[in-house]
Amino acid sequence: MDTKEADQLPEEALGLRLVRAFLTLPPEKRQHVLEIVEEMSRGPDRREEGAEAAPR
Repeated sequence: MDTKEADQLPEEALGLRLVRAFLTLPPEKRQHVLEIVEEMSRGPDRREEGAEAAPR
């Protein structure tokens, strides 16, 4: 899918495509994706597992 096609799809359709692509990955690749997402969600203020985010 090119970017023109992606721009024309509703947000819900893009989400479903993402979920479908994730579910087609082998289990070890899915685990790797989850680890990356968890690391990204911690952000720069939360380097350690379970560390609280610094107040802003």
